[in-house]
Amino acid sequence: MPAFAYTALDTSGKQVTGSLAVSTRAEVYRQLESQRLTPIKVAEETTAEAKAAKEEAKDTSPAPVLKRAQLILFTEELADLMDGGLQLEQALRVMHERQESPVLRKVSGRIREQLREGATFSKALLQASPSFDEMYCNLATAGEVSGSLPQILRRLSASITQMHDLQSRVVAALVYPAFMFGALIMLLIVFSTVLLPGFVDMLSKSRTKLPFVMEMLGTFSDLVKHWWWLALAVIVSSVLLFRAYIAKESGRMWWDRAKLKIPLFGPVLTARFNAQFAASLGNLVNNGIPLLNALKLTAKSTANVFLRGLLNQAAGIIGEGVSLSSALRKVGHLPVLLVDMVAMGEQTGRLGKSLEKIAARYDKELDGRVKRVTALITPIVLVILFVVVGVVAISIVTAIFETMTSVRAHS
Repeated sequence: MPAFAYTALDTSGKQVTGSLAVSTRAEVYRQLESQRLTPIKVAEETTAEAKAAKEEAKDTSPAPVLKRAQLILFTEELADLMDGGLQLEQALRVMHERQESPVLRKVSGRIREQLREGATFSKALLQASPSFDEMYCNLATAGEVSGSLPQILRRLSASITQMHDLQSRVVAALVYPAFMFGALIMLLIVFSTVLLPGFVDMLSKSRTKLPFVMEMLGTFSDLVKHWWWLALAVIVSSVLLFRAYIAKESGRMWWDRAKLKIPLFGPVLTARFNAQFAASLGNLVNNGIPLLNALKLTAKSTANVFLRGLLNQAAGIIGEGVSLSSALRKVGHLPVLLVDMVAMGEQTGRLGKSLEKIAARYDKELDGRVKRVTALITPIVLVILFVVVGVVAISIVTAIFETMTSVRAHS
């Protein structure tokens, strides 16, 4: 158990020094207060042996990265333990000793070690894992200062879960269309390289003139057969050049703005941003973060560079003394209804509640848009598939019919 040297003042104002063998720095302050001593300085005593053992026990491995589900589990479990009456350091000790996940056990141990060295909870989070972003750490700081850390952890868990569900719904909506497009491409490749060459060769031997569509498909088949490597090289080069372009600041700005204008998918991405923006900003405001800082943090958590730039512009305007609704209206792009609801929240003094309502509204809108996109994409892909298969089938039937007619004419 570590020992802490202290300097304190007694009730008469006399300076007292001493040492206490306790597990944490916080315990030193509690014991001094119980003895009616006012602590001035508390420092951990480190002998050469203790220092060597501490360095040996120190975890020097890379900070682990938490998946979204693990981050949610960590936040919920820590909130549960603290609601059960445990102090933060005790709750982390329980998680470190009993958590089944090795990653969460390691993260809990790292945070606890940082706390025992005198770091704040938010600083300990940053040191423990890069998965705790700036917004998470700032909310943790607000919880420490206000004494409402368990409640803030619950809100954080709900917010992270909401964003996780949001992304899962968007990804799930794109799985089936992607599968159908892949099936269509595989069908064309198999037909062009396996079935079509044999069929064209058979018709050529019968000296029958091939239909125009069959000639085109035959030409395409020859190109695929002899020049597939060139097509593959062009595709790979195009992808690499595109990725290199969007890796630049100007290219990323163009691409993030262009994505919002893609038919069907653009409105989904816009609705997702609106819901995420309102939920994140509302969460920060409700937890006591000043509006300007909250907007800057929300901007940093926005993946779309174009939209992040708009929020940074709004933050700059707010810094000049303008209201949030006026700043959002000035930078544009955000829906008029969203800005009006923000203005209403500012007028009533319940901006956080208004942002929560906005987030719920656009979350429902996102749900509807995702369902509509899924409902539209599936028949569109099927129609394309049926058209391709139909054209190929009609061409084959026409060629066979013309071959039979030619044979009868010569017999």
